[in-house]
Amino acid sequence: MTTAVIERKWHTTAEVADMLGFGLSKTKMLVLTGEIRSVKVGRNRRILPAWVDEYVQRVTANAEGWAA
Repeated sequence: MTTAVIERKWHTTAEVADMLGFGLSKTKMLVLTGEIRSVKVGRNRRILPAWVDEYVQRVTANAEGWAA
């Protein structure tokens, strides 16, 4: 018998805040302003891992422009 491991498909705002090392308020603001994409499922916001990666890439690309 094979056991399947289900990987997480999306994260809560609190989980993303923890991943990024941000506070929950800052992360919620980034979600509300659209800087981090999200989808509303019922009363909750969910964020795909790829959307977190997009945000990090965008922020670091802007930071590289300042370093030059």
